[in-house]
Parts: sequence; structure tokens; C-alpha cells
Amino acid sequence: MRTLASAALLFALVTWQVVVRGPLWRADVRVDRAVAGAGPRWLTEFLADLGNVQVALPVLAAAVAYALWRRLRAAPAAALPAMAAVPLVVVPLKAWIDRPAPLDAALSGYFPSGHAATAAVAYGGAALLLRACGHARWPVPVAVGLTAATGIGLVLRGHHWPLDVVGSGCLAVLLLGPLAWLSRRSPGPRG
Repeated sequence: MRTLASAALLFALVTWQVVVRGPLWRADVRVDRAVAGAGPRWLTEFLADLGNVQVALPVLAAAVAYALWRRLRAAPAAALPAMAAVPLVVVPLKAWIDRPAPLDAALSGYFPSGHAATAAVAYGGAALLLRACGHARWPVPVAVGLTAATGIGLVLRGHHWPLDVVGSGCLAVLLLGPLAWLSRRSPGPRG
């Protein structure tokens, strides 16, 4: 419960700072200007692409199939609505906040990052499902690593501002809350 409250408060703070162009927004712009374009293009593009639906969704689908095969029902049923909620939440927020793109002010609708949210929910959801299946240690750090790598790639490529990625991470925590609760209470696979 504290994690969800913290994610909600951080999301509200970040969103407020982006909307009013407060101190965090100014720091965000400075950081982005310092790092956008850094790193080998092939690597940063690869990392950014980890947030594409074509990459992230099959990972979640495989975890859902595995959990169903292991005879879990509630956790897989919570993973799919979390993923479906990403565009339902992100698209209206992008339209409302209307933040310009990092490298082209003529483009807008960049907060929060849909790619970062997709990565976080897909990889986080897959990790929580694997945890519910009894894989207690390795899935969560792998999911955090893939999500962080996606965010780093998006920022270094100049596709998103750092706060776009942070905001998406907060949203993902909120969207994955029911699945996290179910994965902790899962009795494990039957049979």
C-alpha cells in the first residue's frame, strides 16, 4: 500500500512540475540537454525499442501463457487489464499535458512516455506472474533492468525527457498494483 501511495504522490509531483514548469522541469530540461544524443546510436535505439509493443507484449503474453499452464487464474486475469490500461491512461494524459518533444518543439504529447509505460507494465507484469508461479528471485530484477534500459534508451535517443520516463514508471506501479497483490497471495501452481 505504501508503494502505491508513494507512486501516486511522485506521479502527481512530476506531473505538476511538468505542467507548471517548476524546478524539477528545469532540471529535467538541463539533464536532457546534457545527455540526449549520447551513446552509440545502435545501442540507444535498441534499448528504446524494448518499449515497443511488438517487443514487450510477447514477453507478457508468454508469461500469461506460462502462468495459465501452471494453473494460475487470478494473476493472469489481472495482467491483461493492466496492459490494456496503458493506452487508456497514457493517451489522454499526453493530450491534456501536451508537452513538447525534446528535440522538436513543434511536436507535442510527450508526457508520460507510452513506450516506457508499455515496457514497465509488460516486463513488470511478466515478472510478477513468474513470481506467482514460484520463481521468487530473478524475474523482478530482470524486469527492472529491462524497464530502466528502455527509459535510458528513450532519453539518450532524444525520444523523451527524463521526467516522461519517471512519470511512466509511477503509472506502471499503479497499474500493476492489483497484479502485485495477487502474485504475493498466490497459492502457487496446483498439481
